[in-house]
Amino acid sequence: MTKYRAKPVVIDGIRIDSKGEAARYLELKQMVQQGAIRNLRLQPKFDFHMNGEKICYYKADFQYEDGLGNQIVEDFKGMKTPMYNRKKKMFKIVYKQ
Repeated sequence: MTKYRAKPVVIDGIRIDSKGEAARYLELKQMVQQGAIRNLRLQPKFDFHMNGEKICYYKADFQYEDGLGNQIVEDFKGMKTPMYNRKKKMFKIVYKQ
């Protein structure tokens, strides 16, 4: 059990942090099989740099390319913590998403 009481699940040999996130993974996996999205990545990591120095990173739950070629970065959160909210704002500024 995690600190937010989420129950980890293992699917395809991959440990996923919660049942909700696992359900979303299965939806995205099906969308890949149908050809609606492609290049699905789990837990992609994005570094934040300031003045050439790494200050922190943000790890999303999923990243994929939609049918129009847009890069989509997605998080499944049961609880949005203050740290998540700060990193989300930073991500939008740095990565223009």
